[in-house]
Amino acid sequence: MRTLVLGSTSPFRKAILEKLGVPFSCAAPDIDETEKAGETAPQLVERLAEEKAAAVAAGFEDALVIGSDQVAVIDEEILGKPGNHEKAVEQLTKASGKTVTFYTGLAVYDAASGVCRSIVEPFKVVFRELTADEIEHYLRVEEPYNCAGSFKSEALGITLFDELSGKDPNTLVGLPLISLTAMLKEFNYDVLAIAASQ
Repeated sequence: MRTLVLGSTSPFRKAILEKLGVPFSCAAPDIDETEKAGETAPQLVERLAEEKAAAVAAGFEDALVIGSDQVAVIDEEILGKPGNHEKAVEQLTKASGKTVTFYTGLAVYDAASGVCRSIVEPFKVVFRELTADEIEHYLRVEEPYNCAGSFKSEALGITLFDELSGKDPNTLVGLPLISLTAMLKEFNYDVLAIAASQ
């Protein structure tokens, strides 16, 4: 059985991958995540997912390494992780009453062959009109300062939305499992068969 490695230290992505019931380890990708001039949001997340997977794969001989990256886009502006309270207030104020598109780049890198497959999956979130008090209350409770767009959809962040639309709800948290299992199958890694053998 091939070794599976998640090239991420995100507890959210780790929790999503655990749902599949297959063994994997986590490793931190050490890359520069700076946006390049003229790069679109989909181009940025796909490149970073590939670079993360390749960086981690360099430490393994025969692993399948998963890389992932995500940004939120509102009015054509890329929103990253806010990092602090003030930026989070700014992001949620901008998002109020609007549709925010999340782009998640996903890559699977075969350390043995050097072959990499990658995709970009969009997911749309329609925010309801938020009051300043609601934003403050939400941020005080959840402190989502390390999350693109300043919310955690798997927790109280769900109270901020009117509607969600996309292929896979896991995409919003940063790891599209439907696409991932299909990509792993291309590398002869059958998630169902491996989970059943555990």
